Amino acid sequence: MELRHLRTFEAVARTLSVTQAARELHYAQSSVSDQIQALERELGIELINRSQRRIRLTAQGEVLSSYTERILTLLEEARFAVSRPATELALGALETLGRYLLPQVLSYYRELHPETKVRVSQDNRGELYQSVRRGDLDLCLTFGTPPVDAGLRAETLTEEPLVIIVPPGHPLAARGRADLAELAAEPFLATQRGCGFREMYDGAFGAMPAKEPVAEVDSIGTLGACVAAGMGCALLPLVSVRSQVDRGEVALVEIGDTDLRAAITMTWLERNSANPNLLGFQSAIRKQLAA
Repeated sequence: MELRHLRTFEAVARTLSVTQAARELHYAQSSVSDQIQALERELGIELINRSQRRIRLTAQGEVLSSYTERILTLLEEARFAVSRPATELALGALETLGRYLLPQVLSYYRELHPETKVRVSQDNRGELYQSVRRGDLDLCLTFGTPPVDAGLRAETLTEEPLVIIVPPGHPLAARGRADLAELAAEPFLATQRGCGFREMYDGAFGAMPAKEPVAEVDSIGTLGACVAAGMGCALLPLVSVRSQVDRGEVALVEIGDTDLRAAITMTWLERNSANPNLLGFQSAIRKQLAA
C-alpha cells in the first residue's frame, strides 16, 4: 500500500467528504477518488459505501481507518525522531527546579552519557509546555499537573513538602511548627498571580478571609530576600528554600495541622517517547530522586 493512498484514505475517513479531503490535501477531487479506488483494488474490498448520497465507511473501511491512524502516527514519530540531533538533549525547567534539582541529575546523566550535549532553558509553566508541544524541548520539569493534551505524556516524579519561611528572629522560628490558622495571622509575601507558586499560596490560604499578601514579587530569589529582610513570611516548596535555611538567612516553620505538597512532574511529547537521549535522562532523574 502506498503511503499517499493511506493519507488520502485517512482524510476521507476522517472528514467523510471527498471534497474536503481534496481541499486538505491540495488534490483534485478526481485524484482523491482514483486513489481510494486504487487502494480498494489492491486490497480486493470496498472501503467506502457509495450507495448513499453521503459517504459512509464500510465495515472493512472502519477497520482500515483504525490501522491507518496508527500507521501515520508512527510515521510522524519516526520522522520526528530522526530529525532531532542524535547527540543533543533539550530540557526546560522552572527556575527553582533548574537551580536546585537539575544540577545533581545532570551531573549524574553526563557520567552515563558523556557524548550527549545537554541544552537547558528556564521559563514559566505555560511556555515550557508550549515548547514541548512544538518539539523545541524534549522534556520539561514543573510543579503541579500539566494540561490535558493527547500529544503530551507526563509522570509525577515526587512530591515536595510546602513549608513556611520566616525571618530568623521571628517568634515562630524557635518553635519551628505552627498550625495554618495561626500562620494566617502573619503577614505573607507571594509571587504574582499566574505563577505556580502563587497557586500554591492561594490553595493553602485562599479560603481564609482577608489573606491577601502584603507584597507581590516576580521571582523566588526576591521573595526569599524580602523574607530575610523581615518583610513577612512566605509559603514555598522545601527544595526552593533549603539552601537559604542552611545559610541561616531564613528560618523554617513546618505546617502542623495539614500536609501540603507540590508534585514535581516531567512532561514530554508522546511521539518523542522512543528518543534514547530522553529515555536516558528519565532513567537518571528517577534514580537520583529515589536515592
